[in-house]
Amino acid sequence: MRVVYFGSGAFAVPSLRWLVNSRHEVVLVVTQPDKPAGRGKKLMPTPVAERAMEEGLPLEKVENVNDPSFIDQLKTFNADIGVVAAFGQKVLEPVRLVFPSECINLHASLLPKYRGAAPINAAILAGETKTGVTAFRLVDRMDAGPMLVKRETRIGVQENAGALHDRLAGVACDALDATLQLYEQDPLPPGEPQDESEATKAPKLKKSDGYIDFTTTAVHIERLTRAMSPWPGARCELVYGEGKRAAVTLQSVTAIPTPTDGKPGEVSPELTVATGDGVIEIHGLQPAGKMPMSWQDFVNGRHVKPGDRFESPVP
Repeated sequence: MRVVYFGSGAFAVPSLRWLVNSRHEVVLVVTQPDKPAGRGKKLMPTPVAERAMEEGLPLEKVENVNDPSFIDQLKTFNADIGVVAAFGQKVLEPVRLVFPSECINLHASLLPKYRGAAPINAAILAGETKTGVTAFRLVDRMDAGPMLVKRETRIGVQENAGALHDRLAGVACDALDATLQLYEQDPLPPGEPQDESEATKAPKLKKSDGYIDFTTTAVHIERLTRAMSPWPGARCELVYGEGKRAAVTLQSVTAIPTPTDGKPGEVSPELTVATGDGVIEIHGLQPAGKMPMSWQDFVNGRHVKPGDRFESPVP
């Protein structure tokens, strides 16, 4: 099949690589424009753009994929289908109808759960034990089209969002393969309608989504730490010594469902941290502007003592 690939983020790179090495032909890659990144705010291409350039593929960086002039340009490629993954723009009906088989999307959840920009984070935060990738036909409503293929995987007990993201990007390749096989048998397979009563949302993350509230449960804080890694990070501040403050990002913690007399956020004699229900044992963290380190090294360097306390960051 002749494919136009719409993608921007790192999640979409393995599927593009798979397509290049498959029997299908990538006639065009469409991605977001270069964006400023890093301290110097240098314009950087998207991960998909970088891969497309490495492969020598035709590439368009488009501010608005639904612009009529770009739609006219798409028609000249005579592609059979559009494949969308981590693209970052809504692909509306006039674009989809350019292709005889319209467009499919690869989404990192088991739809209809976790529609939106942050499905991986949402699944971990909710305590799901499994997730996956759903390939579905695009419609104007976000992540609401008929489902074509699902691929499931277990979520590791200590797996964070970054690691799960990378695994699901690989799972997406298998989902894409199976989906394109369906289209080789039927140019517009109907798919399975989603059950709207089971639909949940996973909106784009904000920095404040990572702020830790120690009055919540230890289990919730453990999930939050995994769900917000690597971005925006599970953030808090340690108040120690004579009013000193240290902003940190917790990277690895274990929830221990044991009663505690400590106030939420308070460091115990065992150097665990009290929560609204249970305690957390910190294994690793990253002080602001510093390299990641073990909890014990942080304790030694900051002279952390029982009675010191963690608080949610001050906005």
